Amino acid sequence: MAARIPAEERLTNLVVALMATEIGLTKQQILDNVSGYRQRAEAGTRSDALEKMFERDKDELRTLGVPIETIGDAADPNDLREARYRIPQAEYDLPSDIVFSPAELAVLRLAGSVWSAESVSGDAQSGVRKIRALGIDGDEPIIGFAPRITARDAAFAPLQDAIERCRVVTFDYLKPGEEAPRRRRIRPLALVDYEARWHVFGIDVDVDEDRTFLLGRIVGDVKVSSTGFDASLRDGAGERALAGLERVASENSALLEVTPGTEAALRLGRRAVPATQGIHVPFVDLHILADELASYGPEVRVVEPAPLRDAVISRLQAVVDAHADAEDAG
Repeated sequence: MAARIPAEERLTNLVVALMATEIGLTKQQILDNVSGYRQRAEAGTRSDALEKMFERDKDELRTLGVPIETIGDAADPNDLREARYRIPQAEYDLPSDIVFSPAELAVLRLAGSVWSAESVSGDAQSGVRKIRALGIDGDEPIIGFAPRITARDAAFAPLQDAIERCRVVTFDYLKPGEEAPRRRRIRPLALVDYEARWHVFGIDVDVDEDRTFLLGRIVGDVKVSSTGFDASLRDGAGERALAGLERVASENSALLEVTPGTEAALRLGRRAVPATQGIHVPFVDLHILADELASYGPEVRVVEPAPLRDAVISRLQAVVDAHADAEDAG
């Protein structure tokens, strides 16, 4: 059975490997040598599933601000069949003119200690040694580079600003199934990342109750007002938000049948609980999970709940209809 390497550790090992070489690594060298892929390959996971995992990991790192460079054939740069991948260290360093306050430095040192410790883990170092054994020179050091984290949601920056300044915000929010967005007015207290998606937690001014909103469903601009609120409301808000999301997830579970050795099995298995018929996957939002499951195509089948199964079928049918329309137009 393949060792369970957490996704975060696999991504870190991939960054270390891509920073440890100047000429870059091919996709096959990465899958054969980088911890997280290597164990799956040795356990017999299909190569196409591993390649899909690598492509998604690569896109996720680029979204987080990691400058992964693709190098094609020198004679034909557009030929990417034997492309190599690397992270140019000069582009990954922080600019020299950035200045941090003592409090900011304390937080960065704490985060940096975790990053450095992870980047010199046994698996990471072993991966670098394997890469060098291939005759690919590595550059030192491979630790101490600060990862840059960016948010993909346009609403993130204005909400963070409003939280820091304790200002009420308004935005239009579109929930699945609704034809038009609804105007929301909240006291934003915390931004939390849950299952790789950003949420804003705050107090709905109109009903005076705690609410959590998915940033991806905010339509248009976030408007920061001049109306303030007591900063003490932010105390413990992040913990309350995460506790609420975890409570919702514990109350909702999908029973799925997944094809072994596929990308769906790799990704869903990280958060699943084995069941007699398949696996149980907790979820917060039915529509978000339906989007994910539909992306796996025939690799996964929803046993229950029925509304989730119907939502996945609806998405797959929409894809079929779109292709049919395209063929008719052609």
